[in-house]
This record gives sequence, C-alpha cells and structure tokens, in this order.
Amino acid sequence: MKKYFYTSESVTEGHPDKLCDLISDSILDECLRQDENSRVAVETFASNNLITVAGQITTKADFDVEKIVRNVIKEIGYDNKDTDIDYATCNINVNIDKQSPDIAPCNP
Repeated sequence: MKKYFYTSESVTEGHPDKLCDLISDSILDECLRQDENSRVAVETFASNNLITVAGQITTKADFDVEKIVRNVIKEIGYDNKDTDIDYATCNINVNIDKQSPDIAPCNP
C-alpha cells in the first residue's frame, strides 16, 4: 500500500497572497458591476512597496485600476512604510491589455 502525504497552505489576513487576490477580485468585481459580460484575466503581485497588476480584460467598464489598488490596500490597513507597503506612497505598475479576439468572444 502506498503512503500519501496531505499538505495544505494557510496564510493569515494581510498576507501578500491574500492582498493580491483581493486586488484582483476587486478589479473583477468592478468590471462585472459595470458590465456583466466582462471577461477578466488579471493577476497581482506585491513586494516591498510595489504592486504589479497584469493581465487581459474585455469589458465596457470604465474604471481606475490604481484607485482600486490603493483603496484595497488602505482598507486592509497598510498605511505606513513600517509595514513594507503604504497605500498612499506605494508604486503601482499596471500592465493590462485587451484580450485577443481569439479568446474574448464579442459581448452580446
């Protein structure tokens, strides 16, 4: 009989992985709030007062990615440099393009 090992990862509130997921989810939520036919493929990366948001989106929504990012970081409570990220001064790099027509069906 083979032995199997089960593992799992759990991180606490405020962990960079959760912060990144919340930023990506907030962008998706805003797109869907304005355009229910939005197609969103966005990933977020955080490190040392730098947030990078990248991916592809097809939507009619009009939104400010940097504003969403800063609001999420502020809501979590990262508001000083001692926490390695400050919502007011962190650098935000946004690299979001429209999706290729091959993978982004036209909105009805």
